[in-house]
Amino acid sequence: MRRVTLFVNGSARNGKVVAVYGTLSDLLSVASNKLGIKATSVYNGKGGLIDDIALIRDDDVLFVCEGEPFIDPQTDGRAQEELTGSHTDWLTLNVGGRYFTTTRSTLVNKEPDSMLAHMFKDKDAWGNKQDHRGAFLIDRSPEYFEPILNYLRHGQLIVNDGINLLGVLEEARFFGIDSLIEHLEIAIKNSQPAEDHSPISRKEFVRFLLATPTKSELRCQGLNFSGADLSRLDLRYINFKMANLSRCNLAHANLCCANLERADLSGSVLDCANLQGVKMLCSNAEGASLKGCNFEDPSGLKANLEGKKSLPGVDMEGSQMTGINLRVATLKNAKLKNCNLRGATLAGTDLENCDLSGCDLQEANLRGSNVKGAIFEEMLTPLHMSQSVR
Repeated sequence: MRRVTLFVNGSARNGKVVAVYGTLSDLLSVASNKLGIKATSVYNGKGGLIDDIALIRDDDVLFVCEGEPFIDPQTDGRAQEELTGSHTDWLTLNVGGRYFTTTRSTLVNKEPDSMLAHMFKDKDAWGNKQDHRGAFLIDRSPEYFEPILNYLRHGQLIVNDGINLLGVLEEARFFGIDSLIEHLEIAIKNSQPAEDHSPISRKEFVRFLLATPTKSELRCQGLNFSGADLSRLDLRYINFKMANLSRCNLAHANLCCANLERADLSGSVLDCANLQGVKMLCSNAEGASLKGCNFEDPSGLKANLEGKKSLPGVDMEGSQMTGINLRVATLKNAKLKNCNLRGATLAGTDLENCDLSGCDLQEANLRGSNVKGAIFEEMLTPLHMSQSVR
């Protein structure tokens, strides 16, 4: 049995090896099926027309045509490319198992300095590998490659729904499509959702609390809780440093050892809250209500409300503040009636026009404090001069 290699006229690629049997008509029928053409004649490698199957030898290379004259694949093919333009021939790409058919000019002309242009600018210059169908193999993602190919076709960035722009951007960078990179970066920036500065609600915060172990410190530093209802919640040891808690309802909340340093508590309600060992250094509690709060820790841990402009106009009537640190705090116009301030540090504190009626100031340090206009009626213990002199 003889076998031969068949090529389409003028081409030396994608040949098919077939067995020779029967008549010349049988060979032409096999060639038509294998090469996908309507074969009418067969030539040998030198352009000789074969009109008898007996002339065919084993392992011959034959060229099959559809009636046109013989075209030498080594000479006439190059001449034809020069006439038609080597950048306009069609080719197929196998990108990650998906086939794309396009022209060489599409891959070269739009971005002449890109990797794709270098790969297909000159035939075989890149050494591209081809699969069994003759398609050029490219090991990249087809869904991300498709928008790039369409951009090279018409110059517009069109990405279907469900395609991640970041993936397309990485492909554009890989292939060196510089003009597309800028378009993609702008599109990605415009697709990002606007920053959400809306306050955290009680429902959202309770979800955070439930998902956090009781022994784990919850970091809420700098978060916005403005106007939230956080009343009666267990907020022990939570870090609220620099958080926005303005106009919050924190009544009856357990804030034991919480960090409220530099937090905004203006206009908030903390009535009857547990503030044992709380840290409120330089916090802003202007106009806040702290009636009946407990700052006194039996273990000796003292609450720290030290700092400038801390509590102007605050209402702390009836609060337990034994040993509290209010050094250099601003309590101007504050209501401190019936507060337990025994052993409190009020050195340098601005107590101007404060109502301290009925307060227990035994052993409290008032050195350097401003008590201009302060009310000291119905004091539980006498105020000694040594407590207030510099």
